[in-house]
Amino acid sequence: MADVVPPDGHPDPAGAPGSAAAPYPAGWEADVVLTDGTTTRLRPIHPDDAEALQAFHVAQSERSTYLRFFASLDRLPERDLERLVTVDHVDRVALVAVTGSPEAGTPERIIGVARYDVVEPETAEVAFNIADAHQGKGLASVLLEHLAAAARERGVRHFLAEVLPQNGRMIAVFKEAGYEVHQRTEDGVVQVTFDIDPTERSLAVAADREHRAEARSMRALLTARSVVVVGPGPEPGRALTAGQAERVVAGLAGQARAGRVTVHVVGVGAPEGLDGAGVDADGMHHHARIDDVPGPVELAVVALPPERVLDAARRLGALGVRGLVLLSGGFAEAGPEGLARQRLLVGVAHGAGMRVVGPASFGLIATHDGTLLDVSLAARPPRPGRVGLFCQSAPLAVTLLGAVERRGLGLAQLVSAGHRADVSGNDLMQFWGEDDGTDVVALYLESIGNPRKFSRIARRLAAHKPVVVLTAGRSGHVAPPGHAVRPTRAPRRTLEEVLRQSGVIRVDNVHQMLDVVQLLAHQPLPRGRRTAVLATSTGVAALVAEAAAAAGLVVTDRVELLAEDASPDEVHDAVERVYGDPDVDVVIVLRIPTLGVPDAVLPGEVARAAARTGKATVACIHGLHGVTPDLTATAEGGRAWTVPAYAAPEDAALALGRAACYAAWRAADRGHPVRPAGVDTRAAARLVARLLAASGATDGSPLALDPAQTAELLAAAGVHVWPSVRVRDADEAVAAAEALGWPVALKTTVPALRHRADLGGVRLDVADAAELRADVAGILALADAHDPGPGVPPLEVQAMAPHGVACVVRSAEDPLFGPVISLGVAGDAADLLGDVAYRVPPLTDVDVAELVRTPRAAPRLFGYRGLPALDVAALEDLVARVSVLADALPDVRSLELNPVVVSPHGLAVLGAYVTVAPADRADAARRLARP
Repeated sequence: MADVVPPDGHPDPAGAPGSAAAPYPAGWEADVVLTDGTTTRLRPIHPDDAEALQAFHVAQSERSTYLRFFASLDRLPERDLERLVTVDHVDRVALVAVTGSPEAGTPERIIGVARYDVVEPETAEVAFNIADAHQGKGLASVLLEHLAAAARERGVRHFLAEVLPQNGRMIAVFKEAGYEVHQRTEDGVVQVTFDIDPTERSLAVAADREHRAEARSMRALLTARSVVVVGPGPEPGRALTAGQAERVVAGLAGQARAGRVTVHVVGVGAPEGLDGAGVDADGMHHHARIDDVPGPVELAVVALPPERVLDAARRLGALGVRGLVLLSGGFAEAGPEGLARQRLLVGVAHGAGMRVVGPASFGLIATHDGTLLDVSLAARPPRPGRVGLFCQSAPLAVTLLGAVERRGLGLAQLVSAGHRADVSGNDLMQFWGEDDGTDVVALYLESIGNPRKFSRIARRLAAHKPVVVLTAGRSGHVAPPGHAVRPTRAPRRTLEEVLRQSGVIRVDNVHQMLDVVQLLAHQPLPRGRRTAVLATSTGVAALVAEAAAAAGLVVTDRVELLAEDASPDEVHDAVERVYGDPDVDVVIVLRIPTLGVPDAVLPGEVARAAARTGKATVACIHGLHGVTPDLTATAEGGRAWTVPAYAAPEDAALALGRAACYAAWRAADRGHPVRPAGVDTRAAARLVARLLAASGATDGSPLALDPAQTAELLAAAGVHVWPSVRVRDADEAVAAAEALGWPVALKTTVPALRHRADLGGVRLDVADAAELRADVAGILALADAHDPGPGVPPLEVQAMAPHGVACVVRSAEDPLFGPVISLGVAGDAADLLGDVAYRVPPLTDVDVAELVRTPRAAPRLFGYRGLPALDVAALEDLVARVSVLADALPDVRSLELNPVVVSPHGLAVLGAYVTVAPADRADAARRLARP
């Protein structure tokens, strides 16, 4: 952790006797979303909290105090108070949940406390105390998550707690957290013990709680029925912010007039005669100041100069506002000062329980239970529908809304996150996973701040709703100004793999995104890829067949040609032949008449047949575009289905192909998380912590492990590295070969020649001492111009492994993506051509199998050109072990197994190289309210 003092500027408190105090752990500070959708801040306690802790204690009920201290205490004695706020952040740790923000002039109030005291090695006693007014919001469970994460960082592996029998709620917190809890009663006190290492169940519980909390926080924004709009007032030079506020107020007028939304307005010109205060003809309430607005108000829309936003946020928090939509810019995109202002704003908002949409947001539009909420800059809202749309860029929102209107699409929600200081696409996906009014989700992402969390949430959502994603860049390596995103060193294909693993439908531009969305929103999912073509031109039919094949569809023999001047009966018969074919899953309909004469028969026939059979259909019919009544029909169950119309046949084929690929992903077995036997991540973590502590490195630079340390670390994952001996000359080489057993392999340790048999850096099947001495001389002469490194012997001797195919398995910890696993068949050609497959853990058995089969050279593992098939199962097991180790230990900065020789019966790991360094993973095993 960084050497940081607490925000109040006081040095770290002295530690408990016998323990050295650690620097203030700023990395433990976090903003979290509670189960009621509000936010709060967690941070380590410090001595200046004494007064706030006493106030917290005094406000508690007698029952709560008794359950915590087993006694009635009106006030904490000064000696106990000092002890409670004095910790060493190692053996004595305490976290507090607070509201308010001293930076914005609102004092902090403690609403929850969690602490542990180490009582024996790897075991600590824990205690929790939650404010009466905040119980039932999941605060104890989220404090437990963060306290357990801090404890694991300090080497603690077990918690114990002494609880009165009547404190069933606290006992339930431990049990419901997903840990295996043991309890016994002695002398009228229940002693609870449990292991705090994350388990599959504890991680699932935390993810489910995070899902429900973030979904509820978004629902509070999207279903708000009271809004306050704050503008700049008559300030000169504020035309943009004034115009933004006026546009929102104008959009709210109709909603206020209908009485469905209560609207308060501050700093936007009031009608004549109101004198800045009063109710106008539309029913909107005008006020001179924010403080004059009667609370509570659910949602605030702010268009102010950046220097005035912080004060407005503080005042809005006092009104009970749950969400703040910030239209104005001037924050992170304005440089370091703006970034500091943005972080301060988010801290103030979270301290008051608010979420922030923006800065530089276009606003949000949502329809719920037939009631429109439009707090956006749109000239007019889109028609209602069942598509959820998220974008970051405000200018792109204009483009999207225009395209949506031209296509006749309907939206359930549109949310523009702007520079994504707080609310992100992850939050909206959590909401859409719970929303019955949304069938299809589309996201335009300029950056992804937490790809691992995105992947986890998107995969969960895509399992039952289509998720269409457009990214501003294909690599994820570039973020626009104003987007605070960690740097990445991952290969440029990593983002593509993250999205593919998530089951999302990736598109290349806005045009494609809406092409796919209109199909998924208005047609059932394709049952398969077998495609029929109904066309009025043989040339166009041939072209669309080619486009369909390129999109991953399988074009059948069912290509039905229809004359431009076909009679209604001929049209009906042709349509029936296409849709009546049991070997057809999807249909592409094309009518592009040379004379441009509309067809009054074909659209209706196609719409009715598609609705009746449930076969997904796309159309390219002259004069029709988007979602039209001409191509709409009602199915037997009463649902109206519309065949979407496209401008070009290639667009129709591409949309249908993407939908079919998604349907196949959703229907496929996605496997189970890999859990190879014999992987002891706890032992591996202890070893890495010990090695880092012994190294004394404080600058975060990677520490390269020696062969013995590497073998010990990999052994904890159940990976055996074939032993080798490093030698300096021929005599030492012969002695090593005698000890290992003939035949042997001789290798140089020079990095430039390592693994290069083609350059003479590796000699295989060395059978006797004479041959070995000659090879030693040859390799030393070859490597004479190279330096293997300080203190590294130039040669390495190893027993010969069975012959097979050499592979390379790697893992690298990336600041943005976390662990990235790669696999390739060893050799220069694979490196030069980039024939390497990537995946981001956690992996399932299906992910592992796909990874092994993805490289273009993978057929060499499966009996290529008559050679025997190799032990692919052993390779999959190795990849699974590496993925589990990398997922559990972010401090393993890099790991390379090279070569891994896969033979017909087993494999041999002949080389292993590991570096370790302290890491701060974006998606930690604790809930955080950050994009």
